Amino acid sequence: MQFGIALFEGVEELDWAGPWEVLAAWARYFPDDQVQVCTLAPNPEPVTCAKGARVLADHTWDDHPVLDVMIYPGGEGTRRQLGDQGIQQWVRARAHEAQMVASVCTGALVLADAGLLDGRPATTHWASLEQLGGLGVGIDVRTEERVVDDGDVVTSAGVSAGIDMALHLVTRFGGAERSRQVRRIIDYFPEALVGSGPQAEAGAPAGASEGASG
Repeated sequence: MQFGIALFEGVEELDWAGPWEVLAAWARYFPDDQVQVCTLAPNPEPVTCAKGARVLADHTWDDHPVLDVMIYPGGEGTRRQLGDQGIQQWVRARAHEAQMVASVCTGALVLADAGLLDGRPATTHWASLEQLGGLGVGIDVRTEERVVDDGDVVTSAGVSAGIDMALHLVTRFGGAERSRQVRRIIDYFPEALVGSGPQAEAGAPAGASEGASG
């Protein structure tokens, strides 16, 4: 299964890096699952993210592997993309080719602008919920849900919610046990209090601690 994460100028770092960490951990530590993840940018040049990180994508938007799942993150750069017919067409084409399109944060605004959320439930960053409802027809804006799964379209709330969304995708395509194992590998337990994380929980595969720290 091939996952692709779109990058662009002004993309929020954690919006894409959170899902990347989850999916790359799945791919690395469970190679028999035959999962791959790559990044895609509009051109071969480095992308400057919202807070200044510079990233070199694996592929361009016009030259990349066939995607089973395309993930569109958010960030201040999405505002400039709204109304851009070229981006609308690219997003619609990826949605037509892939099994699923997912978004993080204000990436949902771009999906809505391309018409992919019409008549569907969806969510985004709390500060953009009202705007989301105005970008399509009949969008059922979910204000209290962190991840909204509508089959072939999945949207998530702001920034860190992309990690939850990616773990949800692991559950959907790999099962609940695999998702639990990946969650353990990346040590993601947001509900745990400081000092009370399940450090001794069993179930991570051998070697998973190598290179898994932040």
